[in-house]
Amino acid sequence: MRRRSLLALSALGTAAGSGLACPALAQSSWPSQPIRLVVPFAAGGPTDIPARLFAEELSKILPQRVIVENRTGAGVVVGTDVVAKAPKDGHTLLYNTIAHSVLRALFPRLPFDPVADFQPVALMGVIPMVLLVNKDLPAQNLGELVKLFRENPGKYDYGSSGNGGAVHLATELFLKRAGDLKVNHITYRGSSAGMPDLLSGRLAMFMDVAAGGLTYAQRGDARALGISADRRLPQAPEVPTFAEAGVADAESYTWHMVLAPSGTPEPVVRAANAAFNRVAALEPVQRRLTEMTMTVRSDTTPETATKWLMDEIAKWEPIIRDAGIRID
Repeated sequence: MRRRSLLALSALGTAAGSGLACPALAQSSWPSQPIRLVVPFAAGGPTDIPARLFAEELSKILPQRVIVENRTGAGVVVGTDVVAKAPKDGHTLLYNTIAHSVLRALFPRLPFDPVADFQPVALMGVIPMVLLVNKDLPAQNLGELVKLFRENPGKYDYGSSGNGGAVHLATELFLKRAGDLKVNHITYRGSSAGMPDLLSGRLAMFMDVAAGGLTYAQRGDARALGISADRRLPQAPEVPTFAEAGVADAESYTWHMVLAPSGTPEPVVRAANAAFNRVAALEPVQRRLTEMTMTVRSDTTPETATKWLMDEIAKWEPIIRDAGIRID
């Protein structure tokens, strides 16, 4: 971890565990003006929808409005850079995903440091992946799929929603943990573009975020063989986790996190953490995000969010390196 981040984490550690406390809001003058919640993804997408839900509910409990600002470009680099260079007062925050943890490994040159230039505020939730196969593929379970791929290296193709994205990374992690299986990667511009090839048999496998992928399995258009979570999903209790099906240490998620520019005062970080946790604990928010197969977090602190980010960086950088994934 960079020295600046260690110093920030050390300072925040003096008040560990206070992230849920409403007094944090009273102890800070934050917010004194409208808050920009920068989403480095397009409007209407699976990251934007939760961000707007949080913004709407935050606007009800804070004395200032929270406005979602979609800043796309160069993956998530453009929007992330906006926040890195924003005033360090908590009025410009970043709502990012697993993409934040892989920026350093994927992009050889960045206008910011994803670790040193940011202070995690709160981990909002995690969403697992579901592994789908073509319904005619001669593999009825995950064990049979691993055996099929092992006996036929390079014969089959899998699809992903984008080079270096969460789906791509989760699939490479699965293939690595299952025994360095050799399956060809075909990139699509989004899951919806690749699913027709899975259904037609052009692809053998496609891993997708659970909310979208389970729809195909429940309609009988594809077979769901495994979930990348640590437990089965209530929406699909018949689908085992990877670990249950015999592939250990392949747990992976796309996740949502709020981050502030590094150097944002501790009381402001604490106040923002308390506000986001308070909204995440609301029953309507929990219900809506659970429908998206997100496990909502309403108890994280800046410390636990920082640890999550650093653990994810340590997890994904070797996978990216070994698979030769790069975005120039």
